[in-house]
Amino acid sequence: MQKNSQIVIVEDDRDLCSGLCKALKDESRSIVSCENLKSAREQIFLTNPALILLDINLPDGNGLDLVKEIREKKLSYPIILLSANDTDADVVRGLELGADDYVTKPFSLSVLRARVNTQLRKKESFTESEVVNVDNYSFDFERMIFTAGGEEIVLSKTEQRLLKLLIYNRGITLSRDDLIDRLWTDGAEYVDENALSVAIKRLRDKLNAKDYIKTVYGLGYMWVKNNE
Repeated sequence: MQKNSQIVIVEDDRDLCSGLCKALKDESRSIVSCENLKSAREQIFLTNPALILLDINLPDGNGLDLVKEIREKKLSYPIILLSANDTDADVVRGLELGADDYVTKPFSLSVLRARVNTQLRKKESFTESEVVNVDNYSFDFERMIFTAGGEEIVLSKTEQRLLKLLIYNRGITLSRDDLIDRLWTDGAEYVDENALSVAIKRLRDKLNAKDYIKTVYGLGYMWVKNNE
């Protein structure tokens, strides 16, 4: 099983979430918990998790919308749904949207652990192919290997995070404030706005991606989708 893999638990019941965190954490993985869809989206699209444990009913929406969004972005993270007894129709829809498995509440933690481990083993066997290809670019965020026209490009950690945000949100304008908040998450109270402009310029220059990484004046930046 992968070392230092991350499981994202999206569950608004704090007691249940705490129990899940304790049951699933071990030396080979870290656990991150989210109580709503907003924080889950920020965590998932920035960190490339090994697996997502997702409650269907959340305070700010339906977890199935997140399943649909993840699969529409062609992301292959294993997703296990947490379902209440009366949501069989939602489970069926979730599986049709691309969820990998489900567990009905109340459930045995030992059964849940077994299902999580099964999905992680499946993911490990397919890790070789988990690469984003766009035209002459190849981005492997698991191994941190990035190529343009077959030539490997060395990116800084900030540039890697920036590229991931742009490439996983192709065709969507990401605001400057949102990018700053999600790139510099070390608790710094102030980040010079020029830092983002510099990071964009360096990434654009390194990848020779002026036709892909567009400045949306007055708003932010976008990886243009129609170049695919």
